[in-house]
Amino acid sequence: MKFPNILSILFLAVGALSASGQGHHTLNAHEAAHKAQLANVKSKMDKNVIKDFIRQDVDRRESDILEENKLSSESTAMVRDLLKEARSHMGKRYRRGAKGPSAFDCSGFSSYVYRQFGYDLNASSQAQYTQGEAISTKELREGDLVFFTGRNRRRGVGHVGIVVSADNEKGTFTFIHASTSRGIRIDTNSGYYSSRYIGARRIITE
Repeated sequence: MKFPNILSILFLAVGALSASGQGHHTLNAHEAAHKAQLANVKSKMDKNVIKDFIRQDVDRRESDILEENKLSSESTAMVRDLLKEARSHMGKRYRRGAKGPSAFDCSGFSSYVYRQFGYDLNASSQAQYTQGEAISTKELREGDLVFFTGRNRRRGVGHVGIVVSADNEKGTFTFIHASTSRGIRIDTNSGYYSSRYIGARRIITE
């Protein structure tokens, strides 16, 4: 074989090997890109699965809370009538130690209203705070009792009211009570009463 022919064959062989290597390199690059895309998709899917799981868990917990807070139809009607009774005394004056029906102090008012529906509450707000079932602000519903400090905030429970409405998501509520300065009225738990709030109790539980 002539020398020039040998050189030609060698050049062709080297070129073929080079092309093969470049093709293999290109293939590896495509595989890597494909794997990266798959990993990215899987990561997004995993995140979505986690988000869905968390959302479903939160929904389930909220549903459980709503179910626990659910009243029977009879009790729901009773609470509605209880609040109607409470509102019927709007504007009546406050008098220390008064138990109604012409005048009330705070615990005298709550005990009087509940007594009309067969519930005996203790005479003082401190004693009423030991009755029923303790609940959080996020669990409040109409008819629950809410408690506040008295004028001397270091003395613990000193005031009580009856919940008229509640926004469990925001943690806000309105309540009807015997105000020392303005008699029977409805207030919110914002402002003056926000810093005095202590806790809540549920008397009608089923």
